[in-house]
Amino acid sequence: MSENTLPARTTADQLEAGLQADLAKLTLDAEPQPLHVTARLRNYFLTGVVITGPIALTLYITWHIIDAIDIWVRPLLPAMHLPFPIPGLGLMVGIVALTLIGAVAAHLFGRSLFSASEIMVARLPIIRNVYRGLNDIFTSVVAATGHNAPAHKVALVQFPSEGIWSLAFITGTAAAAIKETASDTDLISVFIPHGLLPPSGITCFVPRGDVKPLAMSVEDAAKIIFSGGMAHAGDPASSDLP
Repeated sequence: MSENTLPARTTADQLEAGLQADLAKLTLDAEPQPLHVTARLRNYFLTGVVITGPIALTLYITWHIIDAIDIWVRPLLPAMHLPFPIPGLGLMVGIVALTLIGAVAAHLFGRSLFSASEIMVARLPIIRNVYRGLNDIFTSVVAATGHNAPAHKVALVQFPSEGIWSLAFITGTAAAAIKETASDTDLISVFIPHGLLPPSGITCFVPRGDVKPLAMSVEDAAKIIFSGGMAHAGDPASSDLP
């Protein structure tokens, strides 16, 4: 009886040992198997893409922006006939020209001159509407990026429905007319960007109690939005409401 059971136990032990070896390969503690040559080449290729991709795209976009500015500014400089093009010359000329215009506008004579120009533009029926809208946008952007401007905060709001949280940028408080119409005197204006089209988004006015500020910088939030949630936040930032 014992002689018949001994081979059976030995076979069972071998099966159990083989099963444990197979399970060990699936655990995180198992030693990694050596990669095949094609797998190594694929990993090397993906690593190269990850390293050089952002650098190449950054240089490509920067070059095209500089080239576009040069194309716009070059016709305004008929006296400069150089035997060879200088990349970035139009950009430098544009920066110098804008700085000089700002310096002139900062003095009394410049303010009077530009005020007279605004009065003339304000009398034109259609152009005045376009000018006022663009003027408000540029003024708001410059004021938001100034040294004395409060830093924009990152927050979570329930959008597009209750229970679904979306990243939003707190841009300030709602206008008085909006508060009166909404019957709520404590509304926060937030901007919810679109992941597919980052410059576009939705402006919402949310009650202060429904806005959950995050200890996250604007740059980290933008990385999460642009990457579809694959990127992770880094250094924390202040999370106080305005």
